[in-house]
Amino acid sequence: MSARPQRQPAPVVAPGAAASGDGGTAFPRRVRPYEKTQQPTPRWLRLVLGRDLAPTRAEYAAACAALNDGDPAADALVDWMYAFGPREARALFERALVQGVPADAPEPLKAFFRSVERTPAWVDHDAIADGVQFIHRIGESAAYVLRDLALMGGYLLSGFNQALVMTGALNKGTARRIAETGQWWMDCTEPGGLARFGAGFRSTMHVRLVHAMVRRHLVGHAEWDGARWGLPLNQIDMAATYLGFSVVMLGGLRKIGIPVTPRESRGVMQLWSYACWLMGVDEKWLRLSEREGVVLLHHTMMTQSPPDWTSSELGHALSREPLERHFDRFEALRRQLAYHQHLSVSQYFLGRERMQQLGLPGDVSAWYPLLTLLPRFAGYSAQRLLPGVNRLQPARGRAAQKAMLASMFGESEHGVIKPAQGHPAHV
Repeated sequence: MSARPQRQPAPVVAPGAAASGDGGTAFPRRVRPYEKTQQPTPRWLRLVLGRDLAPTRAEYAAACAALNDGDPAADALVDWMYAFGPREARALFERALVQGVPADAPEPLKAFFRSVERTPAWVDHDAIADGVQFIHRIGESAAYVLRDLALMGGYLLSGFNQALVMTGALNKGTARRIAETGQWWMDCTEPGGLARFGAGFRSTMHVRLVHAMVRRHLVGHAEWDGARWGLPLNQIDMAATYLGFSVVMLGGLRKIGIPVTPRESRGVMQLWSYACWLMGVDEKWLRLSEREGVVLLHHTMMTQSPPDWTSSELGHALSREPLERHFDRFEALRRQLAYHQHLSVSQYFLGRERMQQLGLPGDVSAWYPLLTLLPRFAGYSAQRLLPGVNRLQPARGRAAQKAMLASMFGESEHGVIKPAQGHPAHV
């Protein structure tokens, strides 16, 4: 049994490796030296953001140090579970999640649920409802941006990839993993989904527990290089992930022709800030405005490593996922169409060089987003002028999202992460 995840001891920095903070603390070797983070910000972007993109030295030090920070509440819960008996403790957790925490529950279980049942003062439920409605309205476009830009592009950052690789992501069903993530996303974006007994709340707690179990397992694994990677599933990597669902999605939607209002932007930021607070992201890494989120996303990128072999392996596997989808009619043809559509969207966002780094063909054209950009812009703009269409579109968009998710699951049971035997979170 491995020990509870702790902050990694300060590594010795090799020549040419990451810089240290002002206090002499050495950071994981994956980070860029501070001097290389100080590129000038274009004037127009500085005007939009109200500041430089480059981090101050204090911001740099905080982000690099957080590579060694885990999720204290969930890590303590998992410590108790292993001491109590994983199978029995997991059953108590699932019962408390669905039915509420009984008065005679063990104190560690009560303490964890007290921490997630309180609603932070910054949460705006009306704004979250706006974010949910907007996500329903944009239909399949959300899935294209999240899959082909945020997820595919995220594989370029090899620091993210290590925990995935060591839990079997390279040799286990990519299609199933993507579908399970999609189910969590759908649960979180249901109306009231993040309420205490909502589907999104339950799914998020389930994923958070799995993350803590994976962190506990990997931190004691002989092959985990803490001096290079920091703590598995650390605060900065989790923050960057939630910014993919918010900041990256909003920027990607605009680039494929979907206008976003300030109210919609604020709603999306509120929605994912709350969802990822529930997931265990510390409040200091949450951003409620898109402008602030863009800055933080840039700061998290400086802690990442360049593409490596994991980027090409994971990227290639993700690219093949549409070829495993399930359709009622013309399945072979529709699989091929989906495969080429998704490749073209990734090409549009990432470009030839990054496609090749991801193990994808570099000669793909961006035909699908280019052909649909103007019709998409016209359609979403018209919705705002036609009240009848405006009322109907969220239901239509949500139906399209459900249909895409169903094509990923096929006839198998829908659900979020269900660790199989051999996975560190299997109980």
